[in-house]
Amino acid sequence: MSLKPTKKTDLGKDWLKGREARSTRVRLNPEYHLIVTEGIDTEPRYFEAIKNEINKNFKDRISFEIIGTGDNTISLFKKAKSIVDKSPNGFKHVWIVYDTDDFPRENINQTFELCKSSSTDETKYHALWSNQCIELWFLLHFAYYHSDIHRTEYWPKLTEHLKKINAGEYTKDRDDMYLILKPFVDTAIKNAKKLAFRNQGKTPAESAPGTEVYQIIEMLKPFLN
Repeated sequence: MSLKPTKKTDLGKDWLKGREARSTRVRLNPEYHLIVTEGIDTEPRYFEAIKNEINKNFKDRISFEIIGTGDNTISLFKKAKSIVDKSPNGFKHVWIVYDTDDFPRENINQTFELCKSSSTDETKYHALWSNQCIELWFLLHFAYYHSDIHRTEYWPKLTEHLKKINAGEYTKDRDDMYLILKPFVDTAIKNAKKLAFRNQGKTPAESAPGTEVYQIIEMLKPFLN
């Protein structure tokens, strides 16, 4: 299914199908997305803001379910798979959002492999890992970072950037990070892709720093005002 948004002039109109369109109006079902995150604060708040923005104009085109589980790597994937198996909706895209942190390298990489091997034409699993944490994705909105520094160093750097734009200090429970970072999202995508190119041929555990969060933002970007 194409993710190209409906023209504004066509919004609100019913979609017509075949010859019966003259007498019968047919409404397309929304495309279902499941976002399952390791974090229970930072990531769900960030993606909820994205969901709210898309729902303003495209609620009938894309439907989101966002769950912060507190699970990590392989257990996070299994939780997502269980949700998909029990859901009557038929999720088209399942986004597994996790940090590498200090988890075993084999678990980090296996989660990525499970997403690839479990994907079908009906449901695609995406491993949105961040090495070391999602705060790297936030930092890339402001600058390109390629040094492998510890994740605890990300937070003061974020505060430094946020204060420069009069946005206060960074805390993991902020629910306005998406809106604050939105004007710089093209820079973040560019920087994340630059890291991805640099990490070609490496496993997620070896890709330090690196983040795949840009993939969902790039896919949904046509729906974001």
